[in-house]
Amino acid sequence: MSHGPRSGLSAVSSALLAMSRHLEVRDVLKTIVASARELIDAQYAALGVPDDHGGFAQFVVDGVSDAQWKAIGPLPRQHGILAAMLREARPERLADVRQDPRFEGWPAAHPDMSDFLGLPIRDGDEIIGALFLANKVRPEGAPPCPDGRCGFTEDDEELLTILAQHAAIALTNARLYERSRELTIAEERSRLAHELHDAVSQKLFSLRLTAQAAATLVDRDPSRAKGELQHVAALAAEATEELRAAVVELRPAALDEDGLVATLRTQVQVLDRAHSARVTFSSHGVRALPASQEEAVLRVSQEALHNALRHSGATRVDVTLDRRGPGAVLHVRDDGSGFDPAATRSAGRHLGLVSMRDRTSGVGGTLTVESAPGKGTVIEMEVPGG
Repeated sequence: MSHGPRSGLSAVSSALLAMSRHLEVRDVLKTIVASARELIDAQYAALGVPDDHGGFAQFVVDGVSDAQWKAIGPLPRQHGILAAMLREARPERLADVRQDPRFEGWPAAHPDMSDFLGLPIRDGDEIIGALFLANKVRPEGAPPCPDGRCGFTEDDEELLTILAQHAAIALTNARLYERSRELTIAEERSRLAHELHDAVSQKLFSLRLTAQAAATLVDRDPSRAKGELQHVAALAAEATEELRAAVVELRPAALDEDGLVATLRTQVQVLDRAHSARVTFSSHGVRALPASQEEAVLRVSQEALHNALRHSGATRVDVTLDRRGPGAVLHVRDDGSGFDPAATRSAGRHLGLVSMRDRTSGVGGTLTVESAPGKGTVIEMEVPGG
């Protein structure tokens, strides 16, 4: 083994304990990748979770800086060695991946890699991920290799196989946890919707009857009609309060548990899988915002994404959330058909713009909409922070 037997077992134990501490899929993926790179002494590590469209739903790396990762560009597709591992479901240990006939190159900003070790992560017969390591790190002062090359060994592959087996369990458990949480959220929303329907329906029914009574009294008893109208105003205020209370209760649970950045990232990943358009998300330096601002940013992003994916015919939508002073700025850009904001406003077709502006102004933010027919749309929302 690349470590001594005792240190190797200790390292495996530490890696397995680290994986078992997390319940969120993204955290589990990061822990698996970091543990694999440290355990096997590799310069780079990555883990890809395949989607159903020839790409990866998630792709996590370790050993690559944020700047490098951003420069590399979009997530890889399932081609070359990656495709072979997912298709053939067997380990791949190569002295130089660049010399393999299946190698198809990589982007200009991609780090140079030579020796390679990869294997699929399986849950029964299903391949739920693929784990890759590159560039075995030589200990300082180690003797030179006989052939000038020192790559990954059989012992490394054996250690990684053990890790991958437990990674499959951790990843499956995390998925089950997230699914369970989604069902709980759905049940809670259903309960709240039922309560909302009952409470507000009763108020609106009373409001309607009182308004009808006021209408019949206007001519023959104006003073009583005035009293009934005051009652209408009171009922309307009560209905408004019921709605406000329900909206507060319906604050997304994921936002409270995962924070704005993780919630937006998950939302975008789901939409990217559900639509033919490419949907991406990136974020830099964003700090936690007041709860009302985080919810407003999430709701505006949802509205903007809905418009782009359902109405604009966009083939690509990019969502970014970056720090700006103590606050943050959201951009949702699409390459769709665009529109004339002034004409849309005058025609009464707001495409949710009124809702987005109201949400933004309600938290002290600003909203800018840039669009023109055939030029796509950019929604910019800035919030001040705390």
